[in-house]
Amino acid sequence: MIQVSNLSYGSAASPILQDVSADIPAGQVTALIGPNGAGKSTLLKLIARQMTPAGGSIRMDGLDLVQAVPAVLARKMAVVAQHLSVASRVRVRDLVGFGRWPHSAGRLGPADHAAIANAVELFDLGGLQERFLDELSGGQRQRAFIAMAYAQDTDWLLLDEPLNNLDLNHARNLMAQLRHLAEAQGKGIVIVVHDLNYAISWSDHVVALRDGQVAFQGPVAEAATAEHLSALYQTPVAITRLEGQVFAQYHR
Repeated sequence: MIQVSNLSYGSAASPILQDVSADIPAGQVTALIGPNGAGKSTLLKLIARQMTPAGGSIRMDGLDLVQAVPAVLARKMAVVAQHLSVASRVRVRDLVGFGRWPHSAGRLGPADHAAIANAVELFDLGGLQERFLDELSGGQRQRAFIAMAYAQDTDWLLLDEPLNNLDLNHARNLMAQLRHLAEAQGKGIVIVVHDLNYAISWSDHVVALRDGQVAFQGPVAEAATAEHLSALYQTPVAITRLEGQVFAQYHR
């Protein structure tokens, strides 16, 4: 479990997160949702230890993330940022191989090559693995970075808006893969997502932020109600079911 307690970030004049507390369960897909500027990406970056909180604490499976050694964290969680950058003349397979660094320190063995091959196959990169990153579309690069994070073989995957640039097919497939990783491999997935239907249809748990504070949280079926979502986004949201699938309607 990731336990966020009384977390704050920003200055007194410009607070971004204020007294945020949330419990994120292990072995499930948790969606961070909310309107623009709510603090979703900031919360993810603080959990990923890419930024330092002004106050509060974050523990991952009992480990205090502020005090944790980087080498330990690299085997505990993998992160895919919203804005991705790496040398353009890197081949896809080599990029995925970077995820094995915490295990191999650059000296790839049979287990590392097997993990790379598995990640390439899982994220449908077989036909792209010898191509350079600057030869790929934005969505293809996105999948390559997620494959690199998966190859890192950690208990937790933290993904900041991973559906950006993905077409309908690959967005759906990615969410299905994330659910599979949670259900079959027990990985904890934390995902910042703007598309409300992807969030409520594929996630187990939700943490909703508005104006830097937690608006509501809990299992999707209990917390993501029409009333809560309408208040969160300040627009009418209706929850419907079609063939057992939950949908949010907000276009009319």
